[in-house]
Amino acid sequence: MRSLRSWIVACTAALAVLAAVLGTPAAPAAAAPGNRPAFAPRPAEAALRRLLPRHAGQFDLVPVSRPASGDYFTVSGTTGHVRVQGTSPAVLLSGVNWYLKYTAEVDIGWPGDSTSKLPKRLPAPAGTVRQDASVPHRFALNDTDDGYSGAYRNWASYEKQIDVLALHGVNEVFVQMGADAVYYDTFQEFGYAKKELTSWIPGPAHQPWWLMQNMSGFGGPVTEKLLDQRAALGRRITDRLRRLGMTPVLPGYYGTVPPGFTDRNPTGPVVPQGGWVGFERPDWLDPRSEMFPKVAEAFYRHQRKLFGDSAMYKMDLLHEGGRPGDVPIGDAAKAVMKALQTAHPGATWVLLGWQNNPSTQLIDAVDKSKLFIVDGLADRYNGLDREAAWHGAPYAFGTIPNFGGHTTIGANTTVWTARFNEWRTKPNSALKGIAYLPEGTGGNPVAYELFTELAWRTAPLDHSAWFADYAERRYGGADPHAAKAWELLRTGPYSTPSGTWSESQDSLFTARPGLTVGTAASWSPSSMRYDATTVRQALTELLQVAPDIRKSDAYRFDLVDVARQALANRSRTLLPQIKSAYEGKDLALYRQRTAEWKQDLALLDRLLATDRRFMLGPWLKDAESWGSTDAERAAAEFDARSVLTTWGHRSGSESGGLRDYANREWSGLVSDFYAKRWMLYFDSLDTALVTGQPPAAIDWFERDDAWNRETKSYPVKSTGDPVAWAETVRAALAAPVVPTAGG
Repeated sequence: MRSLRSWIVACTAALAVLAAVLGTPAAPAAAAPGNRPAFAPRPAEAALRRLLPRHAGQFDLVPVSRPASGDYFTVSGTTGHVRVQGTSPAVLLSGVNWYLKYTAEVDIGWPGDSTSKLPKRLPAPAGTVRQDASVPHRFALNDTDDGYSGAYRNWASYEKQIDVLALHGVNEVFVQMGADAVYYDTFQEFGYAKKELTSWIPGPAHQPWWLMQNMSGFGGPVTEKLLDQRAALGRRITDRLRRLGMTPVLPGYYGTVPPGFTDRNPTGPVVPQGGWVGFERPDWLDPRSEMFPKVAEAFYRHQRKLFGDSAMYKMDLLHEGGRPGDVPIGDAAKAVMKALQTAHPGATWVLLGWQNNPSTQLIDAVDKSKLFIVDGLADRYNGLDREAAWHGAPYAFGTIPNFGGHTTIGANTTVWTARFNEWRTKPNSALKGIAYLPEGTGGNPVAYELFTELAWRTAPLDHSAWFADYAERRYGGADPHAAKAWELLRTGPYSTPSGTWSESQDSLFTARPGLTVGTAASWSPSSMRYDATTVRQALTELLQVAPDIRKSDAYRFDLVDVARQALANRSRTLLPQIKSAYEGKDLALYRQRTAEWKQDLALLDRLLATDRRFMLGPWLKDAESWGSTDAERAAAEFDARSVLTTWGHRSGSESGGLRDYANREWSGLVSDFYAKRWMLYFDSLDTALVTGQPPAAIDWFERDDAWNRETKSYPVKSTGDPVAWAETVRAALAAPVVPTAGG
């Protein structure tokens, strides 16, 4: 009997043939003989029906050939009949989005939309509008995306993500879903039993760091059924991207092997990679060895069978402290590139620009025209010269405006609008793309929209004017209070400077308790990066918008998000007051201030419960849905819980500093994890004040890991009125602090 995986491969191959018959491409569009477009608009039309079911019939999507100058779209038409021309199915959708933003003045964000404000008949564009892509590469998604955005999402979630990526002009998407099945199939050819491999492969939420050669095993073992399910979903994702004319960027093979490789394969020496923040790293197979090309051939063969071919493969040698041993990096790079080109002639090797990666030894050893660096630090530091640092290798201007999936808002958007155009137009520029690389997606919709729009602007973008336009279309109508709110947010959290960070500070409500903590995650900013009053005042303005404006989904999301951020920012003024009361041995004042902290956390949880996108329940339900037995469901839930809290085992969490790296303010997580942790801590200090004895020691890892192993269910449906709870937050922030007699 054929395996489930074989059946999946056969079915997907048959679907690919059917798609070809129907005129759906398996690769990006190109000019066809006779100057006829080589793609049908059907995939874009299908996406449009999903995104705008009431208005899709009013769009006429017309394919055109891609000229040598690159992608472009045009928008024209009359009332009720909008004509969009574009050079791929995804570019057609980008043209639709441009129309929605700048003619219909509505927004489809990530997340939140205002399409409910569209009139029954769509308005006519003012003449014909043409937008040309300013760069050929429009890349999206960090290596960590599946871990921090949700490793257990279903097809509907990925389908919506792909639609929104296409809508905003993205044409290259990193896809790691199902890579575990490739490794599983590959290493059975090199002496490993199935059970050894399922124990080596981590749980899905932790697999991104295994693929980066940082760790293995944690959150596992996985099951063969899980591998089959993930492979099937990965194939569905890659096929959809191809049909839209987008490139699925797949993981490449660069040498990661399971333990004991040389014992089974004596001609394949490995280089031990040491540790990574408390975890033991997998060994690295010497790319110069006789075994490396054999393993690489098997890897790419199995990958092709499961997911088809691509033109781009992502891999980073010696990521975050990997050890080359006695292997010259240049020689290793040549061998890795040779294996890639043998399997996929002409393919591009994609690398992340991060810390000291990639090295000039690597860049200089291979054909630079087959490299593409997605720069994760372009907006973070000053004095960067990527042409000099990377010896002319092509690269994308990139940003990581979010680490770990934090719910904090903000980004260095003023740096983007100035630096991107400057770098793109300077003499001998090697900038060939953009790269949107948040570690976790699903927040900061304004940042996503602005950043991706840069790739469709051939002139500098006016930062102030762009935000003013955004304020109007975000809620589907002009309102002076919405305009004021977004001007405050523009000048506050969305105008943070370069030099040190690309992300705003996280919340102290989510931090491991302590009187002097300045950050929840070990590698986050330890102080405010903007004036907190801008967010508080923006909340006041949003609560005064006209009733008709409040109806959009985008408004409700933003209101909860801004209220959440305003309350989170207060944690940074309240904690020093608690510290002062404790150190002054003022028990009455200490109790008052800690009661305020507790009240703020309770209020925060109720606010968050009004929007499903700020709730823990859906995250855990997604994980549970992948299991068919109690044991499988429990394993998936532990994997999904732990990546948010301890992240890993005791060593990684404590000495490695990974605890709370993925902290986020979600209903359920706030009430049952963060609030209980803080109350335990404050109670210990209260007892110390009363008794005069030192506070009792608390084993935080033991406590947090116990929560990871729970299986308590949390609500998946929102409750309460977001406007009412945001108003309660505003009132709480406006209330004066009344000192006690001891204060």
